[in-house]
Amino acid sequence: MPNQKRTALALASGLAGAAVLLAAPAAHATVVDVDYKCKTPIGDKAAVSPIDIKSVKSGSGYKLTMSFQKGVSSSPVELGKGAMNPSAVIKVGGADPGQLTVTGPANTAAIPANSPIKISDLSGTYTPKKSGKVTLTAGVLTIKALGTTTTCTPANNPGPSLTLDVTAAGGGTTRTEPSTQDALPKTGPMDSAIALGTLGGTVLLTGAAGVLWLTRRGQHAAG
Repeated sequence: MPNQKRTALALASGLAGAAVLLAAPAAHATVVDVDYKCKTPIGDKAAVSPIDIKSVKSGSGYKLTMSFQKGVSSSPVELGKGAMNPSAVIKVGGADPGQLTVTGPANTAAIPANSPIKISDLSGTYTPKKSGKVTLTAGVLTIKALGTTTTCTPANNPGPSLTLDVTAAGGGTTRTEPSTQDALPKTGPMDSAIALGTLGGTVLLTGAAGVLWLTRRGQHAAG
């Protein structure tokens, strides 16, 4: 009976551990301060904004949302409703390097002159070409307003705002499959035992077939 209890406890512990592994998050998000240096029509400006990037699985891709917690740059004149259109680059590192562009709606309210420009949430879809762990980092921010373009570049080499385990459409992977040669039996003790066991089975089958053939031949000769 004590042995049965110990077995039950070990099984329960194993199942609990497996449940924890299954419940482990596949993404790790961090709010990162990004020091933007902006080139504007009236000169250089600078601003630091905490950046947050979130992801939601959507079909074969991931919908990304990039949020700015503080305003960036400013305008010497008031920007009326709908006058400012933002977009940004998100740099992808790790298993599937590259970049993508996220965009957002125009400003829904007027932005007073000489005040920080609040950037709306920017969104876009990332469709990985390779499976594995990737990092998503804030890149260049572009603000178009009143026929002008302001470009804000991160100057502090910010770290990733999101680390994500992705799966490529069709199950693509960055790992190569083993070749046929790699799959052949090795020369280790266990592999040798398996190979010998297979050989023994073949010999056994061949011997059985020989006995059957001799038996039938004897029957035909007796007849």
